[in-house]
Amino acid sequence: MALSLPGERSVAAAMPTTPVRAFFAWLAKGNADRTRRNALKSLLALDVDRLHDLGITHQDIHAAIRAGNGQTPGMVLNAARARRSRA
Repeated sequence: MALSLPGERSVAAAMPTTPVRAFFAWLAKGNADRTRRNALKSLLALDVDRLHDLGITHQDIHAAIRAGNGQTPGMVLNAARARRSRA
């Protein structure tokens, strides 16, 4: 018998238990993704001066849209803001 530490959860415990719950989780993820895309599109509509005030550029927003490799769009934009704040 394997020893399980109190902070560990089995893979089965992390999985949705019913297809209905999995469906609603899928819908929630889709809604969150759509909200994120709309927020990034509205950032693209801002002029250069407003984006400069925020510490980002249009190129940073495009990079956030293409974010991958474990990075979220927020991580990409925060890194861009941090780079510009040091300069």
